[in-house]
Amino acid sequence: MGRFQQLLGFVTIGLGLLAAQVPAKAQEAASAGTPEIVAFGDSLSAGYGVGPGESFPEQLQAALGKAGIAAKVVNAGVSGDTTTGGLARLDWSVPASADLVIVELGANDALRGISPDVTRRNLDDILKRLTSRAGTRVILAGMLAPPNMGEDYAARFNPIYGELAKQYGVAFYPFFLDGVASVAGLNQADYMHPNKDGVAVIVERMLPLVRETLAAPKA
Repeated sequence: MGRFQQLLGFVTIGLGLLAAQVPAKAQEAASAGTPEIVAFGDSLSAGYGVGPGESFPEQLQAALGKAGIAAKVVNAGVSGDTTTGGLARLDWSVPASADLVIVELGANDALRGISPDVTRRNLDDILKRLTSRAGTRVILAGMLAPPNMGEDYAARFNPIYGELAKQYGVAFYPFFLDGVASVAGLNQADYMHPNKDGVAVIVERMLPLVRETLAAPKA
């Protein structure tokens, strides 16, 4: 677990994209009649440090295409974002037309030692807003507190995701970095972000849940 701590040692690196473009991109998908998926998160989903076509949204879209699902995956990731930042930009980052929203936030909360009560409150509000939208499905991607935060912090932080997923009845992926955290060959030289191969592992492991959730009846 030594490099797990390093992997999660995120620093705020600024915006990973022009988030204002997200609604327009999602609208294009809606016009084309294809499912809209919005990857709503931080640098892990924004694609920090990887090349064109290698980010989580791009690789997920490609994987869905190979599976015969012509979905549009929109990148609504902002590097350095916390759950507080995500909540503040939710309404203009995630259009109401989205068929599926993958919520991937909270790593930066833990790294900064933000109270788990704040993280829980923000994620609760995000899920409340998203699940109130007619026809929007949600996948909540979990995160684990870095070991240096201590057992007490982890005991308060780690259960947040599963408990909220159960409360709101949304699909749950327990750990976004499953199979990637602490694996040197799957991370960039900074040991803070997955490389293209690491992203591929995340996509491969999450793909079955994405397909299952897309196929589920709309609320």
